[in-house]
Amino acid sequence: MSKTNRKKTLAVNVDNILIGGDAPVVVQSMTNTDTADVVRTVKQVAELAKAGSELVRITVNTMEAAEAVPEIRERLDKMGCDVPLIGDFHFNGHKLLSAVPECAKALAKYRINPGNVGKGKRGDEQFAQMIEFAVKYDKAVRIGVNWGSLDQKLLARMLDENHQLDKPKELSEVQHDALIESALSSAAKAEEYGLPANKIVISCKLSSAQELIKVYEELSDKCEYPLHLGLTEAGMGSKGIVASTAALSILLQQGIGDTIRISLTPKPGEAREKEVIVGQQILQSLGLRSFTPQVVACPGCGRTTSDYFQHLAQDIQTYLLDQMPIWRDQYPGVEEMSVAVMGCVVNGPGESKQANIGISLPGSGEKPVAPVYEDGEKTVTLKGDSIAEEFQQIVETYVQSHYS
Repeated sequence: MSKTNRKKTLAVNVDNILIGGDAPVVVQSMTNTDTADVVRTVKQVAELAKAGSELVRITVNTMEAAEAVPEIRERLDKMGCDVPLIGDFHFNGHKLLSAVPECAKALAKYRINPGNVGKGKRGDEQFAQMIEFAVKYDKAVRIGVNWGSLDQKLLARMLDENHQLDKPKELSEVQHDALIESALSSAAKAEEYGLPANKIVISCKLSSAQELIKVYEELSDKCEYPLHLGLTEAGMGSKGIVASTAALSILLQQGIGDTIRISLTPKPGEAREKEVIVGQQILQSLGLRSFTPQVVACPGCGRTTSDYFQHLAQDIQTYLLDQMPIWRDQYPGVEEMSVAVMGCVVNGPGESKQANIGISLPGSGEKPVAPVYEDGEKTVTLKGDSIAEEFQQIVETYVQSHYS
């Protein structure tokens, strides 16, 4: 799919990060620190931003958290970290924004869950209050509907209406309809309260990949608001990565989605940045964006009984990731470079020629030499005990000569 072959949506400006319109799909993440702990929250926001999170969401659930937001913003700015902050509000957002207007000003965007703003008339009033703050301070809003916190009164009404049909829909279909209705009716109310359409982002998140795909396919046909994609709770490890990749890839390939978040459950003490890297890799694998040079490496087989090529591939991948914060500014376009590290003569030379720069290491029983290819042409043959160091230097020289 072409990078520009996306379903047309409105463009929402979040502190100079565009979501929707012709802008590339935006990667975002969320902290898991207590927002009232300013030091830890600032540290994690900065780490996520360095990893490539273009927006970072923080929980604003208590008065202490709300009061901490302005200081978090100030400290990040002093560090030179200008990543926009999104405030995640549930239940008491109207009270917190009213009590701490500095928090309302410091945030770039508010996330509001229609199912958690209150019931009935009171809920409408509290939702209106939050929208009024967004209008007053010119902030964007994500209206984020979740499967696990869907407005039960709305669902009950739609179930009653469904029972009266000659051919009632399945329960899951009614639930899908309720998610979409909640999001779109809330967006319509927000516009009635004065929030421009180009300040609204919508999400309808579930934990099932297949259900998510169905809902977003229908949602994208019914509105022009930018859409935030992601499973509500993707899960841990490979399960979370695979489920997110499966669901989001199908939608993105159809041109659906303007910003994504991969909601991985980290292991205790594990760095939060993995979900950012997974989101980037999904977009890069689909050819929608480029974030870092890609390493092509063979999986290994009986011809590669030595694990040398695996170590070299890992070392090169780590080296490229470590260099990207520096290279991103010094060498524009380097993020589109491909590097091949292959383990034997079967596919080694061919894959190396296809990459910008590649090395074909000797397999079991092969001559102990490693030809290096640059832009399809063999430039040198390495041998001896320092192949890894020499190849890394060749990669660095290539970057300097081709992207400066």
